[in-house]
Amino acid sequence: MKPTTSRRRLNAPLLPLLAIAIAGCGGGGGGGSVGIADGGIRGTGASVGPVSGFGSVFVNGIRFETDGNVASDDGITTERQLDKGMILRVDGQWRENGEGTADRVEYDDTFRGEIADLVAVADPDNSSIRESVTFTLYGQTIVADKQTVFRGVSLQTLADADVIRVSGWRLPSGNYRASYIGALNGPASEVEIEGSIDGDPGTVGVNQFRINGFLVEFDEQNTTFEDGLTPSDLQTPGFRVEAEGEIVTLDGEPAIRATSLERDEARRYERSQGDDIEFAGPVATAYRATDRTFTINGLTVVVPSDDVFDDGLSASDLQPGLLIQVEGDFLADGRVEAEEIDIRDANAKVEGPVDTASIDPQARSFRVGGVLVRVTPLTIISDDEDDRRIGFNDLNGAFELEVEGIERSDQTGAVFLDAVKIEREPIEDAEFELTGRLTAIDSATITVLGVRIAADNSAFEDGNRALVRDLFSEGQRPLLEVEYIESPVGSNNYVADEVELEDEGTDDSDD
Repeated sequence: MKPTTSRRRLNAPLLPLLAIAIAGCGGGGGGGSVGIADGGIRGTGASVGPVSGFGSVFVNGIRFETDGNVASDDGITTERQLDKGMILRVDGQWRENGEGTADRVEYDDTFRGEIADLVAVADPDNSSIRESVTFTLYGQTIVADKQTVFRGVSLQTLADADVIRVSGWRLPSGNYRASYIGALNGPASEVEIEGSIDGDPGTVGVNQFRINGFLVEFDEQNTTFEDGLTPSDLQTPGFRVEAEGEIVTLDGEPAIRATSLERDEARRYERSQGDDIEFAGPVATAYRATDRTFTINGLTVVVPSDDVFDDGLSASDLQPGLLIQVEGDFLADGRVEAEEIDIRDANAKVEGPVDTASIDPQARSFRVGGVLVRVTPLTIISDDEDDRRIGFNDLNGAFELEVEGIERSDQTGAVFLDAVKIEREPIEDAEFELTGRLTAIDSATITVLGVRIAADNSAFEDGNRALVRDLFSEGQRPLLEVEYIESPVGSNNYVADEVELEDEGTDDSDD
């Protein structure tokens, strides 16, 4: 089955992204669908991506053994201080069995400071629940949603004046997508931002520049210039830089007095001693058929053939903003030739009490509301109310789980959800909610994410069962949000309270 496309609810703040799928994700070890087999060395070089588990650290589906040390200038010096969702660069080697050895682990905040201008996007069905937020840190706009990992604060409680650290990716718009947001104690003393220098040639000051309108001042005697950066680089409009320092007032406006300056997060993706690289990030410029390339994280990626695409992904899906994972080799000219390209954006979700009887530690799977969920080495498992590191075994209990993931099917046609992120919460009620593509409909039932649910005409919002049926009969797979309960009687185990058509007119039929 071809992975399907969600254009509306799952990544609302990032629209118009093409949100498709991802090879799901583990929380601390175990199998999954990341193309791993027993064997020898698979790559030697750099692996850059969010932490998904520990023991030692999981990055891009690989369990890297480390010596416990972390290189960082942001107060993080050991593995114990890391959180899931933080984007790491690991230099080392990885093998076909999913194990790796790290020579160096490096972490750097993308932003650090005090939130302003926060705007929340509410769930259309419940205005008290946030689907996403956007906010600024000293002029730069950051977006966070349910795939973002939070620590010490949550998507629902994040507010203006909160002091946080952010690990994230730059989007094509120049805004940033947060992979991780962690609360910091105390005032915003040492702050950090990055972005492109404003202005036109000849308009940038000698000891000052602006990033998205926010003023940064530096001093050649007291500011440290990293990675070969020079003051003349900072007079180049469009040059992307990271500034770390203190907030001051200059000529009546807030500014950063830089103690350290270096190139922006694109430096994470530079060639290391080895030629191999694997990394996650949002597509910057779309795939060009003329030379079979696209850009991401400051790199140009060459697509040698369509064989590098996994799980039904195609070259035409590589549109700006789509979060993907790439594994490949550096070429002599600095481009990367892809060996494998996967998706890392969720396209479906389910939430409700976990069926504890269905938990299978060997298969690393469980069911929520009848939906089969599989956990892989890329899955991030978290609990906003619990600061402990939790994993698969911590899901066995009286918990409600919210799973963001990728709809997939196996060789038998059985549908499952590869988990991208699992959030554990206390049980509120016995109801379930899912969002996914319709796979079957008859006079009395619908089937979504492999679950057959009784749904009469009254369950459909605005009475649009006929529209949904017509779209399906035309070869489309409409995206539905279904609120439902488990029924103790009758031939169907689940009964819909409400069925809402999330989009229409999109052609997601299998090729």
